[in-house]
Amino acid sequence: MKQVQNNIIEQGYVTTRVVTEEQDLRGGKLNLTVILGKVRNTIIADSGVVPRFTKLHALTAFTFEKGNLLNVRDIEQSLENLKRVPTAEANIEILPSEDELASVGDSDLKIYYAQGFPFRLSVGLDDAGSTSTGKYQANGTFSFDNLFSANDLFYTSFTHSLKTHNDDKGERANKSLSFYYSIPFGYWTVSASQSYSRYHQEVFGAFDNNYIYSGKSNTTKATLSYLLYRDSKRKTSISGGFWSRQSQNYIDGAEVDVQKRRMAGWEAGISHKEYLGNATFELSGSYKRGTGARGALSAPEEFWNEGTSRPQIITASIDFTQPFMLGEQAWQFNTGWNAQWNKTPLIAQDRFSIGGRYTVRGFDGELTLSGERGWLWRNELAWNVNRWGQQLYLALDGGRVMGRDAESRLGHHLMGTALGLRGGFSRFSYDVFVGKPLRKPTGFKTSHTVAGFNLNYHF
Repeated sequence: MKQVQNNIIEQGYVTTRVVTEEQDLRGGKLNLTVILGKVRNTIIADSGVVPRFTKLHALTAFTFEKGNLLNVRDIEQSLENLKRVPTAEANIEILPSEDELASVGDSDLKIYYAQGFPFRLSVGLDDAGSTSTGKYQANGTFSFDNLFSANDLFYTSFTHSLKTHNDDKGERANKSLSFYYSIPFGYWTVSASQSYSRYHQEVFGAFDNNYIYSGKSNTTKATLSYLLYRDSKRKTSISGGFWSRQSQNYIDGAEVDVQKRRMAGWEAGISHKEYLGNATFELSGSYKRGTGARGALSAPEEFWNEGTSRPQIITASIDFTQPFMLGEQAWQFNTGWNAQWNKTPLIAQDRFSIGGRYTVRGFDGELTLSGERGWLWRNELAWNVNRWGQQLYLALDGGRVMGRDAESRLGHHLMGTALGLRGGFSRFSYDVFVGKPLRKPTGFKTSHTVAGFNLNYHF
């Protein structure tokens, strides 16, 4: 009987009980009675300064209804939906039902909820740009939590380059604007994003015949995801969505027709997260395909079979994080691997690129290696300095690109390292680092050592 009870609890039915009633066992038969644990009432306790819990909160967050079998996995998912908004605090308590009409095994769920000030603003400065359009970049992000009081998230971000004497000479700038929105519906999540970017740079020609080379692009994406499975140690999700991308380039305001791009298609993916003690293992994969949707234009590269507006791309990623203690000091090791494969020739925008702080650290990012296929392996060992919230980290990254244009490429491999410090004080956060290349192809131009920073202030 104990084993049966444990099996039921492992499935998440923590209030369902197995009991035995008085019976005659002389026949060698034992009858077990199952008392089903069900949800009776949901009690809301909104302790926010301004009570904001609405029917939409319940509709989008809760994965249970009155009369359902009480399953702790449903409660965990509902709690995640309530707490996905950073300015909201929530908890769910299981209580014996006090309803006069309640049956044996019925429980009430008491929801503790508090919504803080819903607006968030952060501003930042970094040197992640390029000398061709502006090395230093200022950025800002405005967030509105619970925009429709539905556990929904909305934010918009803006980035603009800052011209300095270290950049290439002449007029040049880069700016981008993006929007993001997502809303849960129980085990489902709907998200949408839109981003715009523009740049221009002055190109110096012969006999002082300078011209302005500029471009603009916009990307749209809509995704529907579903939590397929979860238990106390793991969860698996699937997703599907649509995307579109458009870009144009200009010389002194005249469009370069051969560089015009308009593409659209769909994407499907799966992701899995596993908790191994205090370690975390994550695995994901996706398949992306271009179609003729939204007036897609054929890519000029298709004539030479060097690209297509209807690409087929497979991606995969693996990530492992292990915190541990050495003496009284807290450490963390993280390793992550990402890869891309192609089923069709790819244009430049779809290729896999490496070299820079977001791929292979130790490189300045002014020049990258790219290919239709490739992989990236990033490793990091971090020390939480005396548990003050500041991390000293050492990184070792490597990557390889491959594809049909291998003979014309400088090389295939990059490897680099970086030493950095990140953390924050009060509303201020930072990340500063120095790095250097360890392996690069002959002729691949990059700085012998690199340094970078990312500073942010949160209001």
